[in-house]
Amino acid sequence: MVRATHAISVRFDEIVKNLGTTIDTEMNVSKENLRSILRKMDEVFGEQKATMQDISKKLNLLYHFQKDNTNLLLKVMALYAELASCGLTDGKQKERLKEDIDKLLSPKL
Repeated sequence: MVRATHAISVRFDEIVKNLGTTIDTEMNVSKENLRSILRKMDEVFGEQKATMQDISKKLNLLYHFQKDNTNLLLKVMALYAELASCGLTDGKQKERLKEDIDKLLSPKL
């Protein structure tokens, strides 16, 4: 009876050791899979971050370009309105306004 109990306990110990080794191996494989997945996600999110920053820079440039052009347009409109309100005797003022309009428009053309 003692031999049978000893044989059963030896087999049980071997099975437990084998299961422990198998579990450890599976856990290590699972950790490596998880690490590779996280690395890939980090790469993808890094690429998306760079893309979003590039888009943000382009939108910022476009905003400033439109803002500058809108300000130029408003200045030209104000000068044209002032020119239109000049009378027949305001020749010097008309010439000055025409020169100002030309100065505003010439660098853009």
